[in-house]
Amino acid sequence: MSESTDSRTAQQVSGGSRVRRVTTTRAGGVSAAPYDSFNLGDHVGDDPAAVAANRARLAAQLGLPSSNVIWMEQIHSRNVTVVEGPSDDVVPATDALVTAAPDLALAVLSADCVPVLLSDDEAGVIAGVHAGRVGARVGIIPATLAVMVELGARIERIGAFLGPAASGDNYEVPPAMQADVEAHLPGSASRTAKGTTGLDLRAGLRRQLLEAGIAAVAVDPRDTIADKTLFSHRRGAPTGRLASVIWRESGR
Repeated sequence: MSESTDSRTAQQVSGGSRVRRVTTTRAGGVSAAPYDSFNLGDHVGDDPAAVAANRARLAAQLGLPSSNVIWMEQIHSRNVTVVEGPSDDVVPATDALVTAAPDLALAVLSADCVPVLLSDDEAGVIAGVHAGRVGARVGIIPATLAVMVELGARIERIGAFLGPAASGDNYEVPPAMQADVEAHLPGSASRTAKGTTGLDLRAGLRRQLLEAGIAAVAVDPRDTIADKTLFSHRRGAPTGRLASVIWRESGR
């Protein structure tokens, strides 16, 4: 598990709390191959007991009760859900969680898709977004920003962190798919290291966020396809899922 660079320098918000961001790796869990070892996805065929143990271990490392870590049933949509309190239930059929409550950790699962963590530290409004190719194409980020504003965030105060994901060097797609995504998410088309048509979703999402007026966008440079310390569905399926997590400490 690693804490993102910008979380170590997070600004203080009202009440003395701060926003924290964490991304996990493959190491440190109990899952057996091919999910070895810190798989946090409950939908990939892993032993449910191992996934539950890994999720409990993550919550303990965050210093939060398990029910304060909120998980999604991610479906590659533009559905956004507001979370108001702890729950042991997975939030159904959504690809973004937004909250203004402290000590609620919003978890995004990924294994090539882009995890996007957003926060207006002054307003205390945070979001965790699963932005895969389909979700990015259909506008999950603009939909999430709109809900954050409804809860009191201001676009010019929101900062973004894009976690580990498939890079434009290795994310190969057919030309028609590349053209379609580029038409909906400008800046995402790439040429792979092999010289074929590809996608760099993080580049497209970064451009989309900055053009929306977001104050700052930090990008984790790690490529899930190339980096074997991370899970990658494209490199080898079945496999596990990483988690990128954002929460606001209550200052207790």
